[in-house]
Amino acid sequence: MTAIRGYIPPTSERSALGVHSLDRFVLAVPDLAPAQAFYRDFGLNVQEAGNTLALRTAGDDDHVWGTVVEGKRKRLHHLSFGCYPDDLPYLRERAEANGAELVEAPAGFDSNGFWLRDPAGLLVEIKVAPKSSPARKTAGTWSSCPEGVAGSPLRSNAPVVWPRRLSHVLVFTTDIDEAIDFYTGNLGLRLSDRSDLVAFLHGIHGSDHHILAFAQSTAPGMHHCSWDMSSIDDIGLGAMSMAGKGHVKGWGLGRHVLGSNYFHYVQDPWGSFAEYSCDIDYIPATRPWDAKYHEPEDSFYLWGPEPPADFTVNREA
Repeated sequence: MTAIRGYIPPTSERSALGVHSLDRFVLAVPDLAPAQAFYRDFGLNVQEAGNTLALRTAGDDDHVWGTVVEGKRKRLHHLSFGCYPDDLPYLRERAEANGAELVEAPAGFDSNGFWLRDPAGLLVEIKVAPKSSPARKTAGTWSSCPEGVAGSPLRSNAPVVWPRRLSHVLVFTTDIDEAIDFYTGNLGLRLSDRSDLVAFLHGIHGSDHHILAFAQSTAPGMHHCSWDMSSIDDIGLGAMSMAGKGHVKGWGLGRHVLGSNYFHYVQDPWGSFAEYSCDIDYIPATRPWDAKYHEPEDSFYLWGPEPPADFTVNREA
């Protein structure tokens, strides 16, 4: 295996110390109205709470996967990670021993945990929260219809599709090696795979191939939030629905190499993306994953159209 800076060897020990989930992302935008329209069109349950928007999945009132707040400009406000109650003091002790920059909670955000900044300046919360990353692979469903039966509904009867959960976020960072060192050394995430300009990290207590990913840039920022769908058909229906509502810019349908998920990205009002995703690889807590360094042509997508020219532009830089 190619040696990778920041790589922590895998272990099957359930007692290993680390966060278990990406609990939510928090995005600041100058106007909440376009955010409310976009995420509702995308298929999320958007709930107003004062001057914030809570992003939930349909039929799930228990978990907020994302929060949108008002700000002077669009920027990734912070990422919040969940841990088990017994692990919180040890995670803080380890971060302090590593010399991480611990900071006060930002105004308006109550927390039972602690806050720190990563090397690029992104604010990170570690808190006690229920495990929201899946306990097993949430596979996509696909089955062929029998002979003599029409497999597709009429377009006029096409169902409305809904994301099932937040799968991951990909954020821009100023130094991928430093980011890997920080998130593996302090949060206990582990490297899944990486290439020259991108890296993917998973949770040690069982998670998708990545709950957090990094892309190289000159500043921190949000590239995309990814939402798990039940099938490739649902990805296509979601993409068609978004295009019909005027959200025509994006990329897909395609299939990624690292993570293996099928995808369609829709560009949001601020130039970043929301991804419909299906059938991503899963890394259980009991089985190590052989992290590798991949050439660029083997790290992006297996098939699909060419990505748009501005796909990797960081609008927050």
